[in-house]
Amino acid sequence: MFFDFRVFLGQSFDGTFQSVDELLNSMDALGIEHALACPLKPISYNLGEANTALAAAIRGYSDRLFGAARIDPWQPAAVDSLCIAVEDLGLRALFLNPWEEHFRADLEQLDPLMDVARMHGLPVLVAAGYPWLSEALQICKLAQRWPSVAVVMTNGGQINISGLGQADATLAMQKATNLYIDTAGVYRQDFIEETAEAFGGERVLFASGKPYFDQRYEIKRVTLAKVDERDRIAMQSGSAKKLLGL
Repeated sequence: MFFDFRVFLGQSFDGTFQSVDELLNSMDALGIEHALACPLKPISYNLGEANTALAAAIRGYSDRLFGAARIDPWQPAAVDSLCIAVEDLGLRALFLNPWEEHFRADLEQLDPLMDVARMHGLPVLVAAGYPWLSEALQICKLAQRWPSVAVVMTNGGQINISGLGQADATLAMQKATNLYIDTAGVYRQDFIEETAEAFGGERVLFASGKPYFDQRYEIKRVTLAKVDERDRIAMQSGSAKKLLGL
């Protein structure tokens, strides 16, 4: 079984689009049982509307699709928006995108949102690897402030195509035991394998980042990884289910 821990749904301001039907068709073709969907940033920039639309889109597929609330910490009603997304819309995680919402991943204004995540047992996904905003050691600071909250760095904690961010990602995971990575777009396969060996497959989650990445290719990062079977099961679905309380 596979659980894709990060996909996107909706229509983005940058022209990216993905419907529920497109996502489910791809999942069916690849044997992916579940996915955690995040809203794309709409052209209106209204994330509250995007969260509501996401919840409505996945409502009929609650056995397969789960939703993450996307929140802009700069908005005065950010905490209320997260509470509504969790308590009224039934979303199961918090997604933060420092690059598109323009904030540092260690921003203190994130703490009220992290407190809501703590109270509701939400994992927090952070779009990682963007220079000056969401590098691994910045996300590490956030995770260290909230040790009881699971914090997932997307893209292995780095998107530097040279792979130079891998050392920082490893150091961050050493410093914060509540820090995880997802596998989408990871530059080097050996980084996934070494991370699973050093920290356990429980801290590595399969994610495709679809539609920005090709789900057919991304799934191979975990199926071809040279890890033991226990770690493989954790990477493929076990860790995701645990973080979402399934």
